[in-house]
Amino acid sequence: MRPPSLLAHLLAILLLPVTVTIVIPWLIYVPHQWVTLNTWVVKLMGGLVGLAGFTLLLRTIWLFNGIGKGTLAPWEPPQRLVVVGPYRYCRNPMISGVLAMLLGEALLLQSGNLLLWAGLVFGINTVYFIGLEEPDLLNRFGTDYQHYKQHVPRWIPYFRPYQPPLQS
Repeated sequence: MRPPSLLAHLLAILLLPVTVTIVIPWLIYVPHQWVTLNTWVVKLMGGLVGLAGFTLLLRTIWLFNGIGKGTLAPWEPPQRLVVVGPYRYCRNPMISGVLAMLLGEALLLQSGNLLLWAGLVFGINTVYFIGLEEPDLLNRFGTDYQHYKQHVPRWIPYFRPYQPPLQS
């Protein structure tokens, strides 16, 4: 089981997170001065939230490649279930990273359109995960994924990390 090529990873990154966090926001951006007090504080918060999201996204992509032997793209998914790092705290930290980037952009640029886009991305991903990805993961990884799903929340992280059951 070989990990996907660098080209496969770059294509997945360009088609998914780059499109969602850069291309579409650039197309829909309309500035709004919706925060009047402490604008620099809001922009600083936006920058920090966006940077944290970017860091989380990079970490999860790294884990998908190194441990999962796959990409973030649904057409070339990980071949192994990834339950380490941020995946010990919530099941979808990659999308949490993307959402943090979008929220950071909305705050930094003070754009209601970008805030609405973040909400739409959250809604689309929730429907996708519940309807397609989770059943596929259950089919591919069986009881390992079932146990993981029962003990790790989809979005809101637990403070106590997931401990996979011991293999006998």
